[in-house]
Amino acid sequence: MKNILASIFFFFTSVGFNSAEHDTTSYYRIKTAKKRAKQFMRQQGIPGMSISISQNGKLIWSEGFGYAKRKPKVKVAPNKTLFRIASISKTITALTLAHLVDKKQVDLNKSIYSYLPNYPKKAYDFNIKELGGHLAGIRHYKGNEFLWNKKTSITEGVNIFKNDSLLFEPSTQFSYNTFGFVLLSEIMQKASQTDFNELVKQTVFNPLGMTNTLAEDSELNLPNKTNFYRKKRVLSTPVANEYKVAGGGFLSTSEDLIKFGEEIISPKTVSAEALLEMTTSQKLKSGKITGYGIGFSSECTTNNTPKYYHTGGGVGASTVLLIYPKEQIVISVLTNKSGVKMDDFAKKLEDIFIN
Repeated sequence: MKNILASIFFFFTSVGFNSAEHDTTSYYRIKTAKKRAKQFMRQQGIPGMSISISQNGKLIWSEGFGYAKRKPKVKVAPNKTLFRIASISKTITALTLAHLVDKKQVDLNKSIYSYLPNYPKKAYDFNIKELGGHLAGIRHYKGNEFLWNKKTSITEGVNIFKNDSLLFEPSTQFSYNTFGFVLLSEIMQKASQTDFNELVKQTVFNPLGMTNTLAEDSELNLPNKTNFYRKKRVLSTPVANEYKVAGGGFLSTSEDLIKFGEEIISPKTVSAEALLEMTTSQKLKSGKITGYGIGFSSECTTNNTPKYYHTGGGVGASTVLLIYPKEQIVISVLTNKSGVKMDDFAKKLEDIFIN
């Protein structure tokens, strides 16, 4: 009996010590990360930033730094301040596409002309998977197209580039672009017979409880939306991102993106098979790995564990979303300034929380 009692006592005290050790480790990691965040803000001249991190499905750190608006001063709140998430939008589009794959409304290996027969014919055919993986040869922005400031629908937005030639034979090169996701969103709304923004709301935002994520409306002034800056004290020029919502037009909070990241780690609304299509790196015809699936960069950490991520750079926005399935960690960082070097800071956070 004494041996049994001793064993029970040892078990619970061991659990207690392990829990305390875990809490202590998290405390020092967060303390270090907070110090790095403040240094990063000073070095990059960032007016406002929001950081949220979860582990095993629970927030372990969520904090706002600086200001969403400088005049009058409004502090950043990670649960309600709306930032432009820029190209992180592509990951949201990819999860929505996975739902259409599950429903057999879209076949990734089918030609885009199966869905848009009137799209101008090019020298080469290309399929949905190539389009979403930046392998189709669709061009990127020209001139001031990045600063487009006319409210434009997705269908109208396709007109900007649809008559241009492909840059190369599909799957022979990787060329990152946002116009490919404009075309992809047009295909998705045609295939589902549902407006793209409504489709994303029904399949992603509502099921995941992302109540603070939405397509930006350039004519709507939302109370919790941050101002957007090109310098610490200089506002960016206004832009209209409606037509490229799939590639860079959503607003969100850092905490809402944690909910999204957790779905990628433990999918509840979509099949693991369809999601794997989005997160698995594609290959060129030469056999070279691109490091990009559909809407997700796909790499390994220094521990040789999988890492899915996307950075974003928009007008008044520099962002990063990092997802580590093995460690069950999601990191979301949003800022309200253009041209911030997010890669270096993302690496520092990865070193603190993963390596």
